[in-house]
Amino acid sequence: MIHQDATTTLTAAGLADDDDFPLLEAAIACALHDNPMRDAEPARLLAQQAAQRLGERSRGERDEDALTETLSAELRLTGDLLYGGDPANTDILAVAERRRGLSVALAVFYLDAARRAGIRAAGVDFPGHFLVRVETAEGPVALDPFSQGQLVLPSELTRRALCAGLTPHVADRLDLLMAPVSDRQALIRLQAMLFSRALRAGDYAAAERSALRRALLDPEDHRPWLDVAAARERRGALAGALEALSRARGLDGSAGVWCQTSVDRVRLQLN
Repeated sequence: MIHQDATTTLTAAGLADDDDFPLLEAAIACALHDNPMRDAEPARLLAQQAAQRLGERSRGERDEDALTETLSAELRLTGDLLYGGDPANTDILAVAERRRGLSVALAVFYLDAARRAGIRAAGVDFPGHFLVRVETAEGPVALDPFSQGQLVLPSELTRRALCAGLTPHVADRLDLLMAPVSDRQALIRLQAMLFSRALRAGDYAAAERSALRRALLDPEDHRPWLDVAAARERRGALAGALEALSRARGLDGSAGVWCQTSVDRVRLQLN
């Protein structure tokens, strides 16, 4: 896949309804958008194996147990405890090869396998740590892909929420802590994480690419274009920054005052 092919795939994913969002292929396209000279087939093969084995297991096991045993025990997907800051942990192709990554990247394989096997699952945008919600006859349960798919008890969810800075009133609300997000939002969170890391590292070109991917995945959201503008301004692409700010303002008129301030600042640098 060349860079333009990845862009085309992401554009199509952005236009898809949430129920038809192609999570795995969109995640692969994100990785190839960053570095197109790679083979995506191992990641697709891993996903296919996960779905097949999960389908077999789920006929005789509880859905949450089948997910954990398949993705963690059999296929060895787990969190990278030693090198959490390694960029490979957020790249779906590298995660497939290394079988290690951050929770939101690992969750792509959990969610894709669950969809194919007919298991009701969704991502949970938990503070600081992405989780997978599985619907069961007794109610929803949370799995932690980073910790070998282990079940996260309600008391542990509350403890984690308090450690993340949530107020006790919110930390006791399991309906809030386990609120499901769409597959699209799960992938957008991964790209937002890449943006923040690239910005901190001073890699403004990588930051721009990750923000552009968010803009393609959610074409009605103005905020990715603000990040595109910020990355372009920092690397000196001022005309491109103005174009991104114009796009943001066109998508959300309420952002006009903030955008105009940014436009004025960028124009001053052009003079």
